[in-house]
Order: sequence, then structure tokens, then C-alpha cells
Amino acid sequence: MENNKHILSALNKTWILDLDGTILKHNGYKIDGKDTFLEGAFEFLVQIPPDDMIIFLTSRTKEYQKSTEAFLKQNNIRYNSIIFNVPYGERILINDAKPSGLPMTLAIDTIRDKFMDNTFEINLNL
Repeated sequence: MENNKHILSALNKTWILDLDGTILKHNGYKIDGKDTFLEGAFEFLVQIPPDDMIIFLTSRTKEYQKSTEAFLKQNNIRYNSIIFNVPYGERILINDAKPSGLPMTLAIDTIRDKFMDNTFEINLNL
């Protein structure tokens, strides 16, 4: 298996994504006065199946909530929730594996302002 290729089950997923430096240019909303997608991020987001859940995390304060939500809406990016005021420290996700042994957690660290080069493949036998 390639290091950046992930084999997933056919179950619906929950995607938890940071915004700044992961999906959008880090602090672009402050530096440039507007948000911009990192190369490949928009295309990735719009291909997430509609039955999957999308949760965005951001350290942005509530002051930027309306402009952030407006940007996502203008670009037809659907999401279920955005959590603002997230601390600057590590994000820790803890989840249990299925009784079958199927891992239910995947964490990916990326380089700031470079969208991930990971791929995801569905295995109907998982």
C-alpha cells in the first residue's frame, strides 16, 4: 500500500477537517482580506458523498463566523458543523474499532498551505 493511499469501508464517514492551512490558505482571510482554497481542496470537498458528515474546525474567533460561512456557501461547500475558537494545540481523536477489527480512526498531518496528496479507496469487503 502506498503511504498516502487509504483503504476505507463502504460505511458513511465523518470528515473532520481544519480550515486554515489545510483547506484554505493559512490566515488568508487576515493577510489577503479573503479566503482562498488550497490547490485541490475544493475538488476534494465537493466529491465527498452527500451522506457523509463534514465537520470543520478552526481557531478563528466568532468574529469571523459570518464571513467564513458566507465563503463556504458562495462556493457551494456543504458541511454539517463548524467549530470556532478551537485551541491552537494538538487535535486528539479517540474512537473504538469495530468488533470485526476494522479501524475507525484515521489521522493525517499535512504541510501547512499544501493540500494533502492522500487518496482514498473504498473496499466493499470491509
